[in-house]
Amino acid sequence: MRIMISADMEGATGVTWTGDVLPGTEQWQRFRRLFTGDVNACVTGLLAGGATGVLVNEAHSSQRNLLLEDLHPGARLLTGRHKPLSMMQGVDTGVDGVVFLGYHTGAGAPGVLAHTYLENSITGVWLDGVPASEGRLNAALAAEHGVPVLLVTGDDLTCADALAYAPGAQVVAVKDCVSRYAAVCLPPAVTADRITAAATAAMSHAGHTTGAVTAHRVEVEFDATHLAEAAAVVPTVEQIGVRRVGFDAESMTAAMKAFKVVTYVASGAVEGIYG
Repeated sequence: MRIMISADMEGATGVTWTGDVLPGTEQWQRFRRLFTGDVNACVTGLLAGGATGVLVNEAHSSQRNLLLEDLHPGARLLTGRHKPLSMMQGVDTGVDGVVFLGYHTGAGAPGVLAHTYLENSITGVWLDGVPASEGRLNAALAAEHGVPVLLVTGDDLTCADALAYAPGAQVVAVKDCVSRYAAVCLPPAVTADRITAAATAAMSHAGHTTGAVTAHRVEVEFDATHLAEAAAVVPTVEQIGVRRVGFDAESMTAAMKAFKVVTYVASGAVEGIYG
């Protein structure tokens, strides 16, 4: 049983604001350790539940945040950017389950550091007409490859979101959202125990299945008109509103690759403090 962990940082233990997750800051250095602690707690539980190998895919920002020197020896670390499947690189290698660790709610939704890919330019993403967080998008990609979502960790609202797109998954709330930049947080010793226990229990649902490739519709809304205009330059992407674009894809893999291009183009069109 080989398991993959897609490890994001906004939903890690104690994280509540920009400085906690912005590479290079003093706070980021501190929270790298807590982030690595969450991952290690998860690896411990997965191995106890029967996993024979764990691949940790760094999924936050620079994707060079976890401390390899402190990583659980039972895991391997995929670190660095420009991966074809980004947050989900490795899901197409026959793994038997995936964990969404340190996840958060989507753009336009309440939650600690809520966003979808771009921190502050996207106001909403819809997958087949349903508001979509990164978790929902990634779960659809995992399903296409026959990989079940075993466990999701993050704030309490992230866990509620997860139960809508992965009802069979274990969830662990490491903090309760008060606002976008505030939460009631549990200490690492407590969250580690909870993550380990949930990961162990989640292994009972591990097992690769036959995926199904289906077409999907993705729509993205931005906070400024010029970002939608910029994204609509991408082939297959059409502007369907003043600040909204949409596109169709023959598979979820193709949809996520196209979405990645849309976010790259839009981020490149942001100008200074006016966005």
